[in-house]
Amino acid sequence: MSASGGTRAIVAALGANLSIAAAKFVAFLLSGSSSMLAESVHSLADSGNQGLLLLGGKKAQREATQEHPFGYGRERYIYAFLVSIVLFSVGGMFAVYEGYEKIKHPHPLDNWYWPVGVLVFAIIAEGYSFRTAIKESNQTRGALSWSQFIRRAKAPELPVVLLEDFGALIGLALALAGVGLAIGTGNGVWDGVGTVCIGALLIVIATVLALETKSLLLGEAAGTEEVDKIKDAIVDHETVTSVIHMRTLHLGPEELLVAAKIAVQHDDTAVKVAQAINAAETRIRAAVPIARVIYLEPDIYSETEAAAGNDPAATPGGPSPVPQH
Repeated sequence: MSASGGTRAIVAALGANLSIAAAKFVAFLLSGSSSMLAESVHSLADSGNQGLLLLGGKKAQREATQEHPFGYGRERYIYAFLVSIVLFSVGGMFAVYEGYEKIKHPHPLDNWYWPVGVLVFAIIAEGYSFRTAIKESNQTRGALSWSQFIRRAKAPELPVVLLEDFGALIGLALALAGVGLAIGTGNGVWDGVGTVCIGALLIVIATVLALETKSLLLGEAAGTEEVDKIKDAIVDHETVTSVIHMRTLHLGPEELLVAAKIAVQHDDTAVKVAQAINAAETRIRAAVPIARVIYLEPDIYSETEAAAGNDPAATPGGPSPVPQH
């Protein structure tokens, strides 16, 4: 997986979640806290999610085949979508069910200092993982806000880890509040309430992840900045006079397809047009290195046909629609 995929963030989260899951489960066995059980399952599910992300990154590196001529870059999107399903079902729904059962059949906590100690340890470990994810994200986030980064990132791993770690920290705070209230009041119902809140939080995060990843699976265009760079690279103002219309599509986080109809001089020879197209492809790859698959179709621009709507996307050099999720 490339550095932009956030491998370091995934590995840091995986190590933290495995150690936290073990500690939480021990605390559940010693105290009977449903919050601890929900949190241990949550951490275990997160560990499985990080494993899925690493597996998706590995599978995405396979070479293109005749059956899949554009390669396997979208494997990373598929596995990120699976993460949202696991987080919703194994994490969120289980926590809601466990909390509901604890509210119906409350019992006081035994050895309360175990869950409190484990929660404090987990907050420290998750904080380290979250800090790593933030550090890795800042290398590619640029001037985008965090919400914009999560919505527009083409590599799904960092947004997934960021949301998981953020949700984990909030969930730990909820678990600590539930356990604290159960200890302070002697009423185990509060432990169940905290567990239900954790489940609801996980369901919300899983839904956000599913919606964002679905957009990537459907296919997203390059960002506005990349589109402008590609258009500027295509036009040489000699043989290629303008871009009639253009479409871009992410075949994976680091692989972009570019298809454009370009306007050329009507009296240029085929050899000159072919040379101009080859030169344009070289300029595109220099301007936007992830543009791996490029198709340029030469044509003679006609204002009459464009005005008649025969080429609905066409204003010479004008902007192409760039959907963002």
